[in-house]
Amino acid sequence: MTAPTSTAAPPAAGSTIVYTAIGASDATGHGSSVPCDIPTQSCPNGMGYVYVATRQLQAQGFTVTLLNLGLPTAVIGPDFEALGTNNGRIIAGNFIVFEMPFVLQNSTVVTIFAGGNEVNTITAALGNGVGASDPSGYIDSQVRAFGADYTTLLAGIRARAGNPRIVALNVPNLAGLPLLAGARLDQKQAAQRASVGMTTTVVNALTAQGIGVIDLMCDARTYIASNYSSDGFHPNDAGYAFIAGEVVRAITSSSYPAPLNSCSRMTLVP
Repeated sequence: MTAPTSTAAPPAAGSTIVYTAIGASDATGHGSSVPCDIPTQSCPNGMGYVYVATRQLQAQGFTVTLLNLGLPTAVIGPDFEALGTNNGRIIAGNFIVFEMPFVLQNSTVVTIFAGGNEVNTITAALGNGVGASDPSGYIDSQVRAFGADYTTLLAGIRARAGNPRIVALNVPNLAGLPLLAGARLDQKQAAQRASVGMTTTVVNALTAQGIGVIDLMCDARTYIASNYSSDGFHPNDAGYAFIAGEVVRAITSSSYPAPLNSCSRMTLVP
């Protein structure tokens, strides 16, 4: 089946939005003051971006039905789940098996945020000696695997819901997050190569299908340490608030800006 070259138009003012969120602990708001780590359709005070964006849409006059499929620790596909499990990471599942089949069939909006846990999975494997003969080549092969999984995920969403308005968040440069502030240079380099590869070759390329892409990679706010919780990886309330604002803009705007394919934040480490 040929992928659509456009997704649904922005919802009409005052209309009903049926919103399915696909993600990991970011979707459930881990790190915020009110996480909903066991996601439900009703988390009225949740401070993760999914819940904040939902309330903002409601404040704009939309009626929103939400299904948050976020699964903490999850990765995009079974291959990354197996890779992580084999390299000491706790991974509860993956988007393709545990989220995609449950997308609401009448969804009008779907958001997707993948990449962070996958980058950490790749660097964990490298740390255990996987791909030691050619680390760069190994990272690039995993970026291609991420792209294949993303294609499968999108096809499954469309098989369930037809042609909803899809918004994807690209992958920030994990080398620039507080999480890796004290990491070795080679770990930062690996995280940067994987993050930038996933963003530029996979997520940003979704604009060709008419999918709105939120540019976390090149947004300066992504790299402000005070936007993160104490673990240095998950946003706090302030971090989720700026992401939620972009989600709402991407859902409601007919001219949301395309992500940059080159910026200084792609080369934070040499």
